[in-house]
Amino acid sequence: MRDYEDIETKLQQALAECASLREENERLKKLLGLSSKGPAPIAKPVISDPPIPYLFGNALVANSSSIENQIGLFRSLFRGREDIYAVRWEGKRGNSGYSPACTHEWDRTFCGKPRIKCAECENREFKPVTDEVIRDHLLGKHTIGVYPLLLDETCWFLAIDFDKKTWQEDAVTFLNTCEEIGVSAGLERSRSGKGGHIWIFFDRPVHASLARKLGCAILTRTMERR
Repeated sequence: MRDYEDIETKLQQALAECASLREENERLKKLLGLSSKGPAPIAKPVISDPPIPYLFGNALVANSSSIENQIGLFRSLFRGREDIYAVRWEGKRGNSGYSPACTHEWDRTFCGKPRIKCAECENREFKPVTDEVIRDHLLGKHTIGVYPLLLDETCWFLAIDFDKKTWQEDAVTFLNTCEEIGVSAGLERSRSGKGGHIWIFFDRPVHASLARKLGCAILTRTMERR
């Protein structure tokens, strides 16, 4: 998808086909005297294939590639705000979450945690995204999260979560829909192993509302098929 017009075209096509499918389903139900859903088709299970190399610049990037090329590929895909990122934390009670990385965290000269929440701290100073930050993430030294919504309300990618018991079948069906309408997408197993994420990357930043509409249209068309 090289520009807004291309995304708009695919979105409108998906919405039109969703409406057509609804009308056809209702017509067939009336014709056959059906009032309930039939059994859902069984999607192919997710198969763990060998890692596929990705093209970054003029080089193919795989697990065996240099860390510099892996960092470059990561930053070219998961683009977000460069002035801030989040770090995953785990509490003593087993709870976990993500918080903005701060230069003054636990520095008692500036940091008042846990008495003062980060969002209320006047001394907070967010850390920017750097190659070193990405390197430590890829090496497993910490887990970071990006802030995909840019200040102008655009984004470089769209993420869809699947976490129900049928997440594998649901994700594969969603991918099939993407393939049918010409939208490139990739599937990743979640950290827990009990779900997955589908990523749709754009060649240029698009307005967040348009990205959401595209995702909703694909979801609607996918549900119509099940």
